[in-house]
Amino acid sequence: MGEAVAQQMPRLQLEVQILQAQLQMRPSVTDDLSLLSLIPKWADTDKAVPLHEFFGVIEGTAHVGKQADAEMIQLVVLKLIDAARVFYNGTLELHDRKITWTAFKDAFLNCFSDVGMDHYHLTQLQMARQKKDESSQEFADQCRSLAQKTVPQVEDPRMQKLYYEQAERMLLASFTSGLVGTRGRQVRYAIPKSMDEALKIAITVNQVELQERHNEAFI
Repeated sequence: MGEAVAQQMPRLQLEVQILQAQLQMRPSVTDDLSLLSLIPKWADTDKAVPLHEFFGVIEGTAHVGKQADAEMIQLVVLKLIDAARVFYNGTLELHDRKITWTAFKDAFLNCFSDVGMDHYHLTQLQMARQKKDESSQEFADQCRSLAQKTVPQVEDPRMQKLYYEQAERMLLASFTSGLVGTRGRQVRYAIPKSMDEALKIAITVNQVELQERHNEAFI
């Protein structure tokens, strides 16, 4: 019995050493939370820190915590609000698990810079709401006009296509969230995949409502 235990001791000691090394390399939950609290939320406003400084804080925190690209990206996502969050949600390329930190960061720097998207129109698109006497088609036209103004003009055809696709996704998101009444509820419930589909649902629901009111008037 004693000899068997003695033979197993070196292996057990090695396993203990491996576990201790793993624990030392793994940051504690308290450390993670304390580092996370140091990172400010970021939105494209005059009061926000410059975007390059925000990314600098993320990179500095990641250096201390030894985070990989995916973890740095997750930190950014947790801190995005307002138009920056809309940009992230509407850009599918940023959700790719294979995207690098450099590509992720460059996408934001290209968007929220002096030569990037028009921040005013982006904010207007995000906050667009259908007016009381505005038809679904009129509201769609208003949203599309704003979305087109957010598209930067670049020489790279591939990037230009991505910007137009991104604007189309943001257009759909803003239109569906800005519709009011039964039309808005029905469109959001249907989860349309295109602007044409969303507009068709909104117009159909509106026509049904008008017909029901017409019928009630003659009862």
